[in-house]
Amino acid sequence: MLTDRQLLILQVIIDDFIVSAQPIGSKSLSQKKEILLSSATIRNEMADLEEYGFIEKTHSSSGRIPSEKGYRYYVDHLLSPQALRTDDIKKIHSLFSERIYELENIVQKSAQILSELTNYTAILLGPAVKENKLKKLQIVPLNQETAVAIIITDTGHVENRIFTLPENIAPEDIEKLVNILNEKLSGVPISHLREKIVREVAEILRRNIQEYDDLLRVITETVDVPSAEKLFFAGKMNMLNQPEFHNIDKFRSLLAMIEQEKGIYELFKHTQQGIHVKIGRENNHEKMEDCSLITATYSIGEEPVGTIAILGPTRMEYSRVISLLDILSRDMSIAFTKLYQ
Repeated sequence: MLTDRQLLILQVIIDDFIVSAQPIGSKSLSQKKEILLSSATIRNEMADLEEYGFIEKTHSSSGRIPSEKGYRYYVDHLLSPQALRTDDIKKIHSLFSERIYELENIVQKSAQILSELTNYTAILLGPAVKENKLKKLQIVPLNQETAVAIIITDTGHVENRIFTLPENIAPEDIEKLVNILNEKLSGVPISHLREKIVREVAEILRRNIQEYDDLLRVITETVDVPSAEKLFFAGKMNMLNQPEFHNIDKFRSLLAMIEQEKGIYELFKHTQQGIHVKIGRENNHEKMEDCSLITATYSIGEEPVGTIAILGPTRMEYSRVISLLDILSRDMSIAFTKLYQ
């Protein structure tokens, strides 16, 4: 159990390091207005904090920096919500004052604004397409052999799928097909389209289109849209602004993980509802040992549908980032619920 004096010193050390990125010693701490203690007393308390594992010595300085354990304690017990500037709040609110009806457009713009406000990397996980419902399907012939199916969902997601047309298919048969599909499949979840086509649409096609077999096969394959959630990034290069990543090899290693996307999906796989902070090795990825990841979920109604995340150094402005994620996730949830529920 830390004493009040030790708690104060730990908080000041972490607050200072977040801003300066420099180790701090007892002499510098004694000059802080928050700490009315002698340098010798502070030195003794710092020795205890180091022994407990909350701060650690660097190789290049006699000062101390927060440890991963120190950051964890700071986030769990010492953090206070930061009051955001009016301009920051207005910038977030402005996202939802525009007449944007495509969920993906809002998510992408949210990532960009979040990255600008934090100077970290913003990552947003959009809803899985399989959760969307079909709004409209169009088929546009490109030539005599190929066509593109344009699949539009209720959340504004647009999927373009090029496919090979069956031989000798008449233009009027394509028109019949589109009308039948829109009549029978509008409002059906994307994940259920294949089943619905086989069970209900096939018989209607058989009655209305002569060469329906090949057409049924290609359209069933075409509507089989990948169901994975989509990732949106902004500020991938922002980590270069952080002293921890001035080592280019270290930065490239982290960027490679982000670019592969699979690693990011793994980080998000078990995201729980609400705001959560993972620090350093808690991310269970060697390339994330010097990073923290703060996540928040957004919902449509009561159902969580996506995740907002900020990736930054362990020396992150936790209070500010948490406040920004809190207001953005609430605004997104309200806006999406109005649009899509």
